[in-house]
Amino acid sequence: MIEDDLRAVFARHEPLTPPTGPLRASIDRLAATRRRRRQRFQAAGVTLALLAALGVGVPQLRPDRPAEESLLSGQPTDSPAQSLNILLVGVDGVDEDPPLRLADSIMLVHIPADRSRPYLISLPRDLEVSVPGRGTDKLNTAFFDGAGEPRPDMDAGYDLTRRVVADLTGVRVDAGAVLTFAGLHRITEAVDGVEVCLPSEVRSGHTRRTFPAGCQRLDGAASVDLLRQRRHLPAGALDRDRNAQRYVAGLIQRAVAQDVLSNPVRLAALLSAAGKDLTVDDDGLSLVRLAAVLPKLDSVDPVGLSLPVGPATDAMTRLPLDPKQGPAFLAALREDRLAQWVAQHPEQVNRTG
Repeated sequence: MIEDDLRAVFARHEPLTPPTGPLRASIDRLAATRRRRRQRFQAAGVTLALLAALGVGVPQLRPDRPAEESLLSGQPTDSPAQSLNILLVGVDGVDEDPPLRLADSIMLVHIPADRSRPYLISLPRDLEVSVPGRGTDKLNTAFFDGAGEPRPDMDAGYDLTRRVVADLTGVRVDAGAVLTFAGLHRITEAVDGVEVCLPSEVRSGHTRRTFPAGCQRLDGAASVDLLRQRRHLPAGALDRDRNAQRYVAGLIQRAVAQDVLSNPVRLAALLSAAGKDLTVDDDGLSLVRLAAVLPKLDSVDPVGLSLPVGPATDAMTRLPLDPKQGPAFLAALREDRLAQWVAQHPEQVNRTG
């Protein structure tokens, strides 16, 4: 009897129900747009990350700066070159259970306007920053807040991290990428291993592997293992950031040795390596046009730097910006004077080879 009564009630109210067609169409359009964006991010990811690591100029990744557009078409331009900043964010992965959303490695690749050489600037994950919607917290929480729950959105996590980094540094972030450890594993395998030069021995707290001091060729599993280590390193996460710079330096040398970017077959193989484990902020720029832009740098050997920070000031181990060197470093970055800053502070350069 109750079932018959319920059916009668539903039947009386059915004419009042608004049509679902327009709503369903809107949902379908939103989903299709999201899929296209994700596919664009995935397809472009490896190219942008490799170009960033190689210090290749990546002009006009955003539509609000058309001055360098002629570079993409091969046409001459009278506009002077500008410095470029590419944000690289490393996370454990989104397929973990539960999914991990904290950014373990945050690096800004600075390409000076004179195209002399790339600068790899590590931003400590525990750096004390202002995160919109949260207040003062660690830098790596920006990705967590942006990615959301229950399943992390890597695009949104990157967007909030980019905003925080731009506010912190005062520089325009031209492009960026998010890479998981699974993607790093596959990229390493795609180039047949990466040589990493360590100043001292590193023992893995996750496996029984020992990485001796000196230069060694690492496969994908070993690379991931090394870049996960921080608890047993003298400077903790700061030393892990330095090892990430050493990995990028090794990837640069490997890519140059294999002539990856100028060989279509090798480039195609690398493009398919990372898959969904690398997403990129490319604003829809054609990969063909992007790959065709290979301005020559004076040197492809990167300079490894870390944002100067002070000691932790609370139980949360948040690291404040060094009150003296921090502002001077950021001013040099904003004004494209890192070469002069490095010359004045050679002790701040991280050995990458």
